[in-house]
Amino acid sequence: MDFNDTTKIPTGLTLYSMAAQKAAREVIYSYSTSFGLATRLLGKKYQGHVENIYALVRVADEIVDGSAAEAKALVSAVDPEKMLSEFEDETYRAMELGYSTNLVIHAFALTARYAGIGKDIVEPFFYSMRQDLTETIHDQASFEKYVYGSAEVVGLMCLAVFMADGSYTAEEKEKLVRGARALGSAFQKVNFLRDLAADFKRLGRSYFPGVSVESFSDQTKMNLVKDIDADLAISSQSLGLLPGSARRAVTAAQLLFQSLNRQIEKTPASELIDKRISVSTLKKVFVLLRSMMGAKA
Repeated sequence: MDFNDTTKIPTGLTLYSMAAQKAAREVIYSYSTSFGLATRLLGKKYQGHVENIYALVRVADEIVDGSAAEAKALVSAVDPEKMLSEFEDETYRAMELGYSTNLVIHAFALTARYAGIGKDIVEPFFYSMRQDLTETIHDQASFEKYVYGSAEVVGLMCLAVFMADGSYTAEEKEKLVRGARALGSAFQKVNFLRDLAADFKRLGRSYFPGVSVESFSDQTKMNLVKDIDADLAISSQSLGLLPGSARRAVTAAQLLFQSLNRQIEKTPASELIDKRISVSTLKKVFVLLRSMMGAKA
């Protein structure tokens, strides 16, 4: 863009939307090395939209699980539950109007309207976020509902972006939806295992039904690892239906989490409840290079 030509400099709503997109991009690269790197493999057609989705869910998660709690400790008037409700209401309003004074919500609304992301998959996400404010122990039913809302629908949002301009048969759509949900589920379960120490000790929370510090054993860990592998196997079956750059990026993300799951598998249960497992930056770069060269998950 030639910024010396004032007739080509964006103004008004166009400029505001560009600023919103930049704000969303900053969120993903500030909070997630893994997803940030994988997102860079996306073509320009998809990258901004996925950044917009990530920014919305990241900020919501901060309200219930991160910075808002610290703010409340400093100022008692901070009310995460009220703030989450206001954030949710503003999201729906922006999805309808195509505009918000909140830059992150504005960016997400642009993506939702482009890809046809409706309240039917956004509402379950906020339901799960609200669970984090009220529930510390899950049974199987609440666990499955939480994983669907907190992770599987995020996969469905990204899938909506990837499919927006494509043509798919009913069978292909079903396979893609099943794969997106399975990948979101696998990501969330890996993160639960990575964050066992923080969830148990800092938040007093146990996501996996029947799992606690006292009961967490190597056999329990292996059962969870196998469950994640099963989700990843389902996800891999739909990768070939995704558009080129989306396939590379999703493959990279899947390979990264497969690598994390292998590290979890090798780590004794006693260590998992004391430290967070991560993949080195060098290994992440190696995974991304493999994805760029067409490696399959």
